[in-house]
Amino acid sequence: MAAVAFAAVILIFMLSWQFGSYDTMINTAVSIHTGHLQVQAEGYRDKQRIGQVVEQPERVARVVARTDGVAAHTARAGAFSLVSSEDRTYAALVVGIDPEREPAVSTLESLVRKGSFLSPDDRYRALIGRLLARSLKVDVGDEIVLLGQGRDGSIAASAVRVKGVFESGQDEFDRSTVQIPLTAFQEVYAMRGAVHELVVLCRDLEDVPVVKECLASALGALDEGLVVLDWKELMPGLVQSIQMDLAVGFIFYVILILVVAFSILNTFLMAIFERKKEFGVLLALGSSPGRISRMILVECGLMTGLGIAAGILLGAAVTLYFESRGIAFSGAEEVLRQFGLPERMYPELSFLSTAVGAGVVLLITSFAVIYPALRVLRLRPVEAISTIQ
Repeated sequence: MAAVAFAAVILIFMLSWQFGSYDTMINTAVSIHTGHLQVQAEGYRDKQRIGQVVEQPERVARVVARTDGVAAHTARAGAFSLVSSEDRTYAALVVGIDPEREPAVSTLESLVRKGSFLSPDDRYRALIGRLLARSLKVDVGDEIVLLGQGRDGSIAASAVRVKGVFESGQDEFDRSTVQIPLTAFQEVYAMRGAVHELVVLCRDLEDVPVVKECLASALGALDEGLVVLDWKELMPGLVQSIQMDLAVGFIFYVILILVVAFSILNTFLMAIFERKKEFGVLLALGSSPGRISRMILVECGLMTGLGIAAGILLGAAVTLYFESRGIAFSGAEEVLRQFGLPERMYPELSFLSTAVGAGVVLLITSFAVIYPALRVLRLRPVEAISTIQ
């Protein structure tokens, strides 16, 4: 029973840990920049041309706000530009954000490490990533110059003053992003009130497919050439990372299951061998081999059931403990930062992880008990009784 319970605890915790890490990766990524869903002009995701816009963002925003499952939304616009300080020039993505709505969709406000977040009254102020600020050798209060192309083909140029420096933990984002108020972006880049994307945050990750379908249906009636993209389409690299981790995890679980299977098989075999003389006496008294085999199956079934029940309770308790406290990976901050992950990770107990963990142990235990039961069918009373203990 202890062997079965231990196997169940290990599988339940490891599966909960894996699923929890995926949710952490997804939620961290969508809360920093992309959101769960985005409404864009068709083809903008692939080419990202400044002329591919959402012409009437207020009209689309009203449709988004009426959709069930939407927690918050905001509008953004972006353009690749040259960003210059007194000493250096780098290419970066300049993003126009709504200072009022942005904090409800992303965690950017909490990521500001120096200075402060943008306010609705700001005009020519900017937030800049920590790595880009270091490359440009600028700090809070310094002036930077933006130079790009406007929507109408004109030269877009403006000088803005750094109001805050943010650090998201995603080096690529921190190295190549400048954010300014949306109104200032629309003026500098001649957007004429248009935006490039409406970012949508759903109440729960599981609501994303339903919300996407509802939004796509509602926006189709507007006939404005808009598409709705979910986080999987917006972040294909993250999806590939999860798929790769699942493949590696599958190999690990196969090895773990084989080890557990042979451990349980050995336990049952030893239980049979230690009672070999007892079975010989029962056979000599008239019990049939089939009846003894059925008795062994019942015993093993009871031990398995009690072991799995204990494993589920203990596995759930261990998982819930770490779900509330998390597990810190001290010394691995740099590696985790590359994937946008926090230093402390949290497993997530779910019906799926519990059912799969317990189900796999039940399956391998059922197969492990077959061989010992078949061994009993071949016992001979005299040989069994004469076995030296």
